[in-house]
Amino acid sequence: MRVLVDILHPAHVHVFGALASEFARRGHEVRFTLREKECARDLLDERGLVYETLSQQKHGAGLASEFVERSARMWRVIGDFRPHFLAGIMGPSITTVGRLRRLLARDRARIAVFYDTEIAKLTNSVVYPLADYVCTPDCYQGPVHGNHITYPGYHELAYLHPNRFTPDPEVVRRAGIDPTSRYLVVRFVSYKASHDLGTAGLRDEQKIHLVRSLAPHGTVYVSSEGTLPRELEPNRLKIKVSDIHHVIAHARLLAGESATMASEAAVLGVPAIYVSPLGRGYTDDEEARYQLVTNFTGARFHDDFTAVAVKLASDPDGPRRAAEARARLLREKTDVTAWIAEFFEREFALHFKNGAGA
Repeated sequence: MRVLVDILHPAHVHVFGALASEFARRGHEVRFTLREKECARDLLDERGLVYETLSQQKHGAGLASEFVERSARMWRVIGDFRPHFLAGIMGPSITTVGRLRRLLARDRARIAVFYDTEIAKLTNSVVYPLADYVCTPDCYQGPVHGNHITYPGYHELAYLHPNRFTPDPEVVRRAGIDPTSRYLVVRFVSYKASHDLGTAGLRDEQKIHLVRSLAPHGTVYVSSEGTLPRELEPNRLKIKVSDIHHVIAHARLLAGESATMASEAAVLGVPAIYVSPLGRGYTDDEEARYQLVTNFTGARFHDDFTAVAVKLASDPDGPRRAAEARARLLREKTDVTAWIAEFFEREFALHFKNGAGA
């Protein structure tokens, strides 16, 4: 079986990276196409994954020309590789080119979109009906106009499930951090993703207040996509991107604007504060079911999240409760990489009997 995975964002490398190893173990083949964005290429190279770059990220008026460029190159890659499945997160390129090749080149490749972000309404309204499968966590809260398949998990359990990841204190030490010390991680985002258009996050004074309020409760390390206020530059976390999960796993608390990082902390058993005007079904689930994330989203965006962050950071019983909650989460959720591999094997047997090509 052959699967082509389209990477649009560095986080997608994490979600599908473990699939390459799992597929190799099962005797299947996976290749990647890349939209160069931030550190995605570095993450693919670190894993030794086979990929072809289709485009570099563009903004504004350049998005249309980039999409045309990506689509033309993807057409050729699909024709050369002849995958049985096209897979990706968001999925605008795989759905458009996949459907066109099915119509014009008589390809049989089936299209699977994996997504967990309800707020990307415009993209989802176009992509979902074109996909053969729309695979989401079972806590997904948005409408899906297509063949909707759910699984009991989160994207972050594709790469941070204990079957896939073991926190390494030596990685943290090499980053200059004592993994046994009390430290906290704060994350700020740029709000430049397509689903963030028209959205503004925390103001500089709010960021400074959060970090200064947490400082009495441990060393505060700040991870930021964009420019930090000058006062917070000494707190900037300077590590390889691929080391961040080891750092989070040994932290006392994670707080900030990233839904993905809040969820990563939750599945690692670290309490998280998620602050954004825009909510997510998966962080809502991690709060309602496991109390591992506290969401300051929607109407709660303007509430006093700093006071709650300080309370969690200073709670001596917090680590024990978080560990117990994580243990329950892992009992109730699945190893998402194993689920994806088994999903493709099941659909391959159904649609490509006797190993027929795409």
